[in-house]
Amino acid sequence: MVTVALVVTDGMLHFELSVAHEVFGAAPVGVPGPWYDVALCGPAATRFGPFRLEPEGGLDRLPHADTVIVPGWADVDEDPPADLVAAVRAAHEAGARVASLCTGAFVLAAAGLLDGRRATTHWAHARNLATRHPRVRVDPDVLYVDDGGVFTSAGKAAAMDLCLHLVRLDHGSSVANAVARRLVVPPHREGGQAQFVTTPVPAPGDPPLADLFPWVMARLDQPLTVEDLARRTRMSTRHLGRLFRSATGTTPLRWLLTQRVHRARELLETTNDSVETIAGATGMGTAATLRRHFTRAVGVPPDTYRRTFRSRTDPGPGRTGTDPSAPAGG
Repeated sequence: MVTVALVVTDGMLHFELSVAHEVFGAAPVGVPGPWYDVALCGPAATRFGPFRLEPEGGLDRLPHADTVIVPGWADVDEDPPADLVAAVRAAHEAGARVASLCTGAFVLAAAGLLDGRRATTHWAHARNLATRHPRVRVDPDVLYVDDGGVFTSAGKAAAMDLCLHLVRLDHGSSVANAVARRLVVPPHREGGQAQFVTTPVPAPGDPPLADLFPWVMARLDQPLTVEDLARRTRMSTRHLGRLFRSATGTTPLRWLLTQRVHRARELLETTNDSVETIAGATGMGTAATLRRHFTRAVGVPPDTYRRTFRSRTDPGPGRTGTDPSAPAGG
């Protein structure tokens, strides 16, 4: 069972803490095997806005956790407490995954965990983070960054994206999607080097794209083109491209390819279908085409991904680290 330590100290923000506790605190129905063992860890009773929390353990428990999550830090101009910084650093040195949500990145930066790494935080504080910690490669344009076992997310809603990403690394896409359905949020918005939205929420008042997304998802086994999508929405490819970038942050072709790769990941995780069969089911045509696009997007070939996932989901003791099949964040 993976242990998750949620940091609770004065100066933290309650929204991000609540998000993490919702994701890791309760398993979705039907998930096989153990879920997470979650503990609130802090030096003493803490007030989070209007709420008062009683930690279940001290900061000395952080180095014994598999994953440590640091919620948002309220006053980014104030140095975080030395005992918190030391505990986070010790947890990382002990081999824990360490993740910050929103402005929690300032705590990780103070601990030196972000030196030389790519990281993100709430866009309104990105310049401040870069100025105060010049050795950090701050990227304000992504939802989250996964850089070698150190994770950072952008503001508020992106905390959910990062938490679901960690579940996906541990349990696979199908389980992460089940958690997202329980919480009624988009299941998979990728961050990292190629930040794009894989299951976008259409902009309000945009019925052409609102109709288009489910239409495409039901036809991923077909050789759809941008022209097909434009024809479906009765607009020019140029106008479609503008609307798509506004709604998803990427192009129609990139989004379509991402959906195909994401579907391939799910089929590799949940079926024994051959790579050739999955290539057909995802509209990639041939195994060679699937292998090329899958390897470029995920970082490993489909066969390796399947072996890694099944090895990771086999019951057994031990620390869960970063999934080697996940794209590098740096």
